[in-house]
Amino acid sequence: MDRIIIRGGRPLNGRIAISGAKNAALTLMPCALLTDEILELQNLPRLADVDSFMHLLNQLGVSTMVKGAKGDGFSRTMTLKASDIASTVAPYDIVRKMRASILVLGPLLARAGEATVSLPGGCAIGNRPIDLHLKALQALGAEIELAAGYVKATAPEGGLTGGTISFPTVSVGATENALMAAVLARGTTVIENAAREPEITDLAQCLIAMGAEIEGLRSDTLTIHGKDRLHGAAYQVMPDRIEAGSYACAAMITGGALELANAREDSMHAILAGLKDAGGEVEILDNGIRVSANGATRPLSLSTAPFPAFPTDMQAQFMSMLALADGTSLLTETIFENRYMHVPELSRMGADIEVRGRSAVVRGVDHLVGAPVMATDLRASMSLVLAGLAARGETQVNRVYHLDRGYERLEEKLSAVGADIERVSDG
Repeated sequence: MDRIIIRGGRPLNGRIAISGAKNAALTLMPCALLTDEILELQNLPRLADVDSFMHLLNQLGVSTMVKGAKGDGFSRTMTLKASDIASTVAPYDIVRKMRASILVLGPLLARAGEATVSLPGGCAIGNRPIDLHLKALQALGAEIELAAGYVKATAPEGGLTGGTISFPTVSVGATENALMAAVLARGTTVIENAAREPEITDLAQCLIAMGAEIEGLRSDTLTIHGKDRLHGAAYQVMPDRIEAGSYACAAMITGGALELANAREDSMHAILAGLKDAGGEVEILDNGIRVSANGATRPLSLSTAPFPAFPTDMQAQFMSMLALADGTSLLTETIFENRYMHVPELSRMGADIEVRGRSAVVRGVDHLVGAPVMATDLRASMSLVLAGLAARGETQVNRVYHLDRGYERLEEKLSAVGADIERVSDG
């Protein structure tokens, strides 16, 4: 099993190219199931989750071809074509590896009239039921059956029919599944209390490029006028706002300055506001964002919430940064109930953090010390890398397969801006 070794204490300076967004890519790939024509996705990140999703689509009958990109050499272009749906079953062996696999449910149901999908897996950061996904599809006329760890959805004869979907709570995944199902439903669908994350807008814009008719982008009410069929398209995946935010924290925690090429301000308002409140300097560039440390990090009071508020996917990284702040910070996690599993590992490195239910009190310390630590989930993994970049001595981050799910060529990118970091394989 691979480990990442970091010898900390070096300020990071230079330029990092931000890759295509993991969460957007995993939402756009199942759009290929909605048409028998070619969908070309550009700026696709090289990640384990993307590869796993590709294998799942291959099993469903989607042919895929991947080619590398020019320029920074990180992103790829993938062409996907589902001439025929060879199978409507998404098996446990693949789906268990990542929660995003549930996103084949809506498009399979819309195009093939049926779908059988294993209940999903992913990071162990808390209970994430899919009941809102299923209720949304039922509002479009689907019959749902749960048996032996699988969801079996069946559309009525003649296909799905438009309807009103009103979510009691905001759900990104349920909004995505409902949107993909509704574009081929007969009539008009209205999704109320829809998630407003940038990745939702990215999905809607891709579907529009494929011929869908969607109104209300960037709002909490989406109106979809169903079409008989969609056509192929070429679409570029948005830059990863969480990767950009993570490297911005790396600049802050090491006392450096990083240009985050391709990062987009419009998707990062809450993250950038937090960096500024913590004392960082943020400069918006023509094609990116520059983040610089500016003296001691100031403590913060932050609470995670759906977009446009502060994202839960940045909570762990900010915690590492605030572990070295000049004062006491308060972080409150409102999205997932079990997203503080990185706290014991940060404490091993000298952080002073106390968890009180959904909140964490972070008392800034003078320095962190390198130690062997174990990654527990994707974003927690990055928080440990950040701590290692600032710590005195050597840090070993174990179970880095979590990192490979969401950060493209992490060691290569960090080494290029001055980090002393390497990957070591026990094998």
